[in-house]
Amino acid sequence: MAVAWAAAEKAVDSGGSFFAKAVNFIQSTNLPEQIKDVDAAGLFSNPWFIIPFVAMVGYMLWKQQFTELIVVTLLVVIWWLSGTAYMQSLVVNGEVQIKKVLPVLGIGSAALGFVVYLIFGRS
Repeated sequence: MAVAWAAAEKAVDSGGSFFAKAVNFIQSTNLPEQIKDVDAAGLFSNPWFIIPFVAMVGYMLWKQQFTELIVVTLLVVIWWLSGTAYMQSLVVNGEVQIKKVLPVLGIGSAALGFVVYLIFGRS
């Protein structure tokens, strides 16, 4: 994440007022740190989150919105996978481990292709 922010800051320094404002706004809200510090166990045991989440899933089941339900499930799985030890070991000492990144890219592109098929291919 730090590498991405460094690249974004470099792009901001090189110009682009809209991009500069967007990056500065995101940095001022401390959003990257908040996402990194999310307590998943606390989140899924918090009734202020879990009750609306279960209600949303129940509504999707009731309305038979299986495409949206699959997309939400994929987003939760991606969020969970991003916190695993495997994902944390993709960059070691500032160097990307290509042999570990390629399976992630393959699975990610397959998931993205599946979502595109669900949204556009089955209409």
